Amino acid sequence: MPQWLARVLVRIRRLAAQGKIVFTGKALEELQVLDLGLDERDATEIIAGLWAKNSAGRVRSPQTGEWLYVFRPRVADLLLYIKLALRSDCVVVSFHQDFGDEKDA
Repeated sequence: MPQWLARVLVRIRRLAAQGKIVFTGKALEELQVLDLGLDERDATEIIAGLWAKNSAGRVRSPQTGEWLYVFRPRVADLLLYIKLALRSDCVVVSFHQDFGDEKDA
């Protein structure tokens, strides 16, 4: 496991416990398109429950230069793609079904 991953998971869980999970408009639209009956609360629980095995690495944002953390958990036989930015909040940039290798999702 990469050294950064343990710190990131602790921070994600802490922000989730503090109610500091924020969804971008794009992520909210993607969540609605999933059509699984999931809402922001459900998505927050999924995010709070991420494990190292769900990690798909991290990428630098071309716009801001910050790290974006990618996770691919399986929920109800559906593989999800979740991309997060960690700021003062945990910003959910993307939350949708995983359709394969997506570099700019």
